[in-house]
Amino acid sequence: MKRLLLPFNICVLFLAFTLSSCSVAQTTIEAPETKVSRELLENLIEQNRQYTQEGEVADYIPELGKADPNDMAIAVVTGGGKIIEAGDTEKTFTIQSISKLIGLMLAVEDRGEKEVFRRMGYYGTNKPFNHYANLETDGKPLNPMMNGGAILTTSMIKGKGEEPYKRILDRLRYITDNPSIQIDSSVYHSEKSTGDRNRGIFYLLKSNGLIESAEGDESSLNNYFRQCSIAVSAKDLAKIGYYFAHQGTRYDGDDRYRNPEITELILSQMLIAGMYDFSGEYARTVGLPSKSGVGGGITVSVPHQMGIGTYSPALDEQGNSLAGYHMILQLVKELGIGLFR
Repeated sequence: MKRLLLPFNICVLFLAFTLSSCSVAQTTIEAPETKVSRELLENLIEQNRQYTQEGEVADYIPELGKADPNDMAIAVVTGGGKIIEAGDTEKTFTIQSISKLIGLMLAVEDRGEKEVFRRMGYYGTNKPFNHYANLETDGKPLNPMMNGGAILTTSMIKGKGEEPYKRILDRLRYITDNPSIQIDSSVYHSEKSTGDRNRGIFYLLKSNGLIESAEGDESSLNNYFRQCSIAVSAKDLAKIGYYFAHQGTRYDGDDRYRNPEITELILSQMLIAGMYDFSGEYARTVGLPSKSGVGGGITVSVPHQMGIGTYSPALDEQGNSLAGYHMILQLVKELGIGLFR
C-alpha cells in the first residue's frame, strides 16, 4: 500500500505546484505593450508640453528654423504590429541624423562590418555630433553616429552618383511601408548651401585616405545632405524603431532583409552614441537604443517588443528633442521597460 501512495502523493504535489505556477504567471506577467493606449499617449503629450517652450528649434540650417515649436507627436508600434498614436502624427519633418541608421546598415551589407569599422571606431563620445578634431588626432571618426562617421558610411554604400541616396530612400520606404516618403528639396538645398562644417569634415576624411573620390567630386557628401533631408512622420520613426527591435523584420511581418547580426550592431551604436554627448545620461535614465535628429525626431527600439517614435522640434543643448526625451522617459517608467529594468 505504501508503494502506491508515494507516487500518488508526488503526482498531487507536482500538479498543485504546476497549477499554482501557472496561476502566478497569469496574474503577475503582463506584456508592457498591453498598457499602451491612445489615452496614455495623449496624456504624455499634455504632461510634457511645457518642454516645447524650454528648447530651441534648430536654425543653423535655415529651413529647419521654420518648424513650429508647439508641434508634438508620439507613436508606438506594438509587438503585433499595431500602431497607436497621438498628437501631430501626420506632420512630416526631416529625418536628419536618424538616417545614419539606414546608411550604416547598407554600408555593412555592402562592405561587411570589418571593412566599415576598419575606417572608424565603435566608441561612445562626450563630444557634439559635428565634432571633428579626432580626425586629425586619431585619423578616423569615433563612431558612425557622429557626422564624420556618417558621411564616411554613406560614401561606402555602393553605387554611382545619387544611387546610394536612392538606396537609402528605398530602404526607408520599405521599412515604413510608406512609398510616399520623399526628400524635402528646400531643406536639402538649405543644408547644402550652409554645410561648410560638414564639407570640411568630408575633406578631412578624404585627406586621411578614408574617402576615395575625384578632385572636386562631392557626390557622396551631397548624398549625405540628401539622406538627412528625407521627410518622415512620428509613425515612420516608430516603424523604424520596431524594425531594428525585431532583427530587421518589418512591423507587418515582412522579413526579407532580416539580419540579426547587423541589427545587433546598430542597436549597440544607438545605445552608446545615438543621442550624441547626452548618450551616457540617456542610457542611465531611459536605457534603450535610440537615435535622435535635429529635425526634432527620436526613434526608440525596445528589443523584441516595440518601436517608439516622437516628434517635437524644440531641442536641448545637445541637439535632441527636449519634449520628445521627456515623453519617452515617462513612457519607459510607466511601462517598466528598458534594458536595465
